[in-house]
Amino acid sequence: QVQVVESGGGLVQAGGSLRLSCTASGLTFDDYAMGWFRQAPGKEREGVSCISWSGGSIYYADSVKGRFTISRDNGKNTLYLQMNSLKPEDTAMYYCAAVGFPGIYSGSYCKRVTNLNYWGQGTQVTVSS
Repeated sequence: QVQVVESGGGLVQAGGSLRLSCTASGLTFDDYAMGWFRQAPGKEREGVSCISWSGGSIYYADSVKGRFTISRDNGKNTLYLQMNSLKPEDTAMYYCAAVGFPGIYSGSYCKRVTNLNYWGQGTQVTVSS
């Protein structure tokens, strides 16, 4: 059974930083691209950032470029999202998911929020102004 668990969310002031973590079990972690997605109340789910299985291909939404950094540690089955210079508009529930299929990934999956598998329950990020 696949299990995906996010952690690291919280309340932070604008300009602050948070580091999200996502641990996956029950799947061959390094067969999958992984990604972070977010959804704010009343808004559609948005692809924030995705990383290929080797880390060689990375996608960032324009809204987070230069502020967020995605990384993964395949030895620990863990995905990370370092978020700096946070803004109130970054407030949302952040989810981790496997993107695409074993050996199959495109950055468009992240941008279009398609072909996603094995979602976690999410971790709340709230940025106060």
